[in-house]
Amino acid sequence: MSYSIIPVTSNPNQIFNISIPIDEKNLKLKFLISYNRIAEYWSMTIFDYRVNEIVLTGIPLLTGQNLLAQYAYLNLGSAYLVNLTGNLPDTPDDTNLGTAFLLVFEDSDE
Repeated sequence: MSYSIIPVTSNPNQIFNISIPIDEKNLKLKFLISYNRIAEYWSMTIFDYRVNEIVLTGIPLLTGQNLLAQYAYLNLGSAYLVNLTGNLPDTPDDTNLGTAFLLVFEDSDE
């Protein structure tokens, strides 16, 4: 099983393209990672880089679950937000995404 750490930062509005090896394929995706200052949470939008179309939008970045589990039919693999500190709170704030919390993609759950 392969995994990739997605290069996110605490920049409140970040857009980047990345190629991720998922299930023996290289997916070319575009990410929009945003921080909602009022609600105090991060969300993720994923685009198909080849055609610049939204695949998923508004996915909240939460720990403890496969963020893409309900979207398995899209063949995007699995994604997890990992708390490296183990401390509470178990959600990233506007300063620690990409340092205390990592976004990790891996092959689909079997």
